[in-house]
Amino acid sequence: DSDKFYLKCNSFQESIAKTYRNLRTDTHFSDVTLVCEEEQQVQAHRTILAACSPFFSNMLKKNLHPHPMIFMRGVKAEVLVAIVDFIYNGEVKIHKHDLESFLALAQEIRLEGLSKKKG
Repeated sequence: DSDKFYLKCNSFQESIAKTYRNLRTDTHFSDVTLVCEEEQQVQAHRTILAACSPFFSNMLKKNLHPHPMIFMRGVKAEVLVAIVDFIYNGEVKIHKHDLESFLALAQEIRLEGLSKKKG
């Protein structure tokens, strides 16, 4: 081990956070589409969804299509966009009247950082 050097990126977390924020608005590498009740479509990245939600991870492992569409039954557009924004940004502002639906969906998909259950 005395032959090895330890190198660390001091701004790694900030860099990843910036990259996620940029990916949220740049859909060039999007490879999954989420569709809500109002038929609004939200582009996302399967790797990011899978990393933040066991629900998405399990679903996307079973679906080998190169660009799957996932219909989010009963989910309003505002709530779906807020969930995806939270996944990419680690935070979100949500209207009081959408908070209960937002938290219910976060629980259903076992969203990391908001879900009571692990895995």
